[in-house]
Amino acid sequence: MQTYIALLRAVNVGGTGKLPMVELKAMCEEIGFSAVKTYIASGNVLFKSPLAEAEVRQALEARLLAYAGKPVGVITRKPEGMAAALAANPFPGEAPNRTLVTFLNDPPPADTITRARHHMDEQIVLGDREIYIFYGDGMAGSKLQVPAAALGTSRNINTVTKLVAMADAL
Repeated sequence: MQTYIALLRAVNVGGTGKLPMVELKAMCEEIGFSAVKTYIASGNVLFKSPLAEAEVRQALEARLLAYAGKPVGVITRKPEGMAAALAANPFPGEAPNRTLVTFLNDPPPADTITRARHHMDEQIVLGDREIYIFYGDGMAGSKLQVPAAALGTSRNINTVTKLVAMADAL
């Protein structure tokens, strides 16, 4: 059995994609995932499954489509991949609540940084399957737009750290 971390896109953020975590947990168990745990209400779920990563993602996306009536993007990582993304944080000395990791299922496009618009003081660095953004003055006033980020979902470093710890304990 492999442990996986699944990050759902646009769930319970800004009044969109309402999905109670108790229902997400039940869906995962219906699919056949075991040891299911959720973390905060923004679509973070950890579980064990004998399926390959692509099969896990496909099964969860299909179940979420049936529930929501529209596609819900799912980004998956094995614990070692999530830990590697955390270790690769290019802004380790910066405020973890102002540092976001946008997780993608594929490598970010090479033109991700050049296509970003409305920069202020934000810093962007590309990872293997991640986009790291440090918001110097915070996210509230930022107008930054990173088109490639629409392919993934973002979590701050505090959340990533917690997910790594939870995966280690699963």
